Amino acid sequence: MRALRWALAALAAWIGSSLVLFVISSMTAQGVPASAVAALDGGGIPPFSASNTLVLGSDARPVGSKEPGANVGGPSRSDVMMLLRTGGGHSARLSIPRDTLVDIPGHGLAKINAAYALGGPSLAIRTVEDFLGIQVNHVLLVNFTNFPKLVNAMGGVTYTGSCVVSFISGGFRNGGFTLRLQSGTHHLNGAQALALARTRINQCNPSETDLTRELRQQKLLLDMKSQMLSLSGFIRLPWIAWALPQTIETDMNGLTLAGVLASLELDGNAHTAILEPTGAEQYGGQDVLTITQTAKQADVRRFLDS
Repeated sequence: MRALRWALAALAAWIGSSLVLFVISSMTAQGVPASAVAALDGGGIPPFSASNTLVLGSDARPVGSKEPGANVGGPSRSDVMMLLRTGGGHSARLSIPRDTLVDIPGHGLAKINAAYALGGPSLAIRTVEDFLGIQVNHVLLVNFTNFPKLVNAMGGVTYTGSCVVSFISGGFRNGGFTLRLQSGTHHLNGAQALALARTRINQCNPSETDLTRELRQQKLLLDMKSQMLSLSGFIRLPWIAWALPQTIETDMNGLTLAGVLASLELDGNAHTAILEPTGAEQYGGQDVLTITQTAKQADVRRFLDS
């Protein structure tokens, strides 16, 4: 019995210290602009009631990139745009393809990923709300500089998929990153996981579309969740607890963020979906994706009800 009490005490101390590190890290992490906070709609308290979180990640190139056409340090578009619905028994993800043609408030028709470049997270929030007709309660910006640190804090992530060869930000020769994965299972480090999430043009399969990329991102998130829930993840819990808030910029304080994360864990694997386009066309000299009102409403209903 004494050994059991010591074990339980050690377990509680490990979890407690991880929680303290998480809260402290959240307090020191960078937040989002006040304009983004003002654009949000008030929501319930996770994990007790449902809330919608918009996850954004930009396509900013690293300093020193020699990739042709790269706009280093300039306005960047949202490379990742995903909605999470958590709390109150809900658990769903909805990826929005970056090439979807929408009406951006004050700017007219354009690809949805341009909203972030034109007006930052606040305009991205307004655009998503207007386009889908739902409220966004929280926003979460992925800091791609620190994302590899989070994956490394987990001890890497195991990913199974088809062949991927991509040159992120021009590849190694241009100051970026080159990813080469054969078909099968791989244990990825942080830099590889980031490259996989950002892969849009796969030299292994040039016929892939942006929808393939969205599915790959969602699968990577599920693999990261599995890693955090594993024995290895528990052993690394304090390091993960510190790294996670440093990887994101958000309106949420530590307790609210913890509630959203707890919802993701308590409600099981989220229903994952993509806002499935129903057409493709040329607009302004660019290839864009379109979706009918009926199809869009059906996808939104599934997201809200899951």
